[in-house]
Amino acid sequence: MQIITLHAAAPEKPVCGAPCNGCGACCAAAPCPVSRLFLGHRGGSCPALSWRTNDQRYVCGMVIDPARHLRWLPRRLAPFGSRAFRRWIAAGTGCDFAAEISE
Repeated sequence: MQIITLHAAAPEKPVCGAPCNGCGACCAAAPCPVSRLFLGHRGGSCPALSWRTNDQRYVCGMVIDPARHLRWLPRRLAPFGSRAFRRWIAAGTGCDFAAEISE
């Protein structure tokens, strides 16, 4: 059993296959391949997991603002990085995090 901490206003985790709603559970539980490769993160909550107060949801910082997390990435290449990271994490293809969440 793993314990993760999420924002109190985060939406409930959707069922597998349902559209992502920004619950943040997957990124709080384990780093994705992008986090492992580019941030060197090996376990626990992803350092790029970002809470959006206005939207009341989590977003991937590597997609939203990759230059913030990759200091070596020139700002002019951030849009390319954003598109590439979005594709690599399969953003928008549906929830693939099969864990059960309890309060």
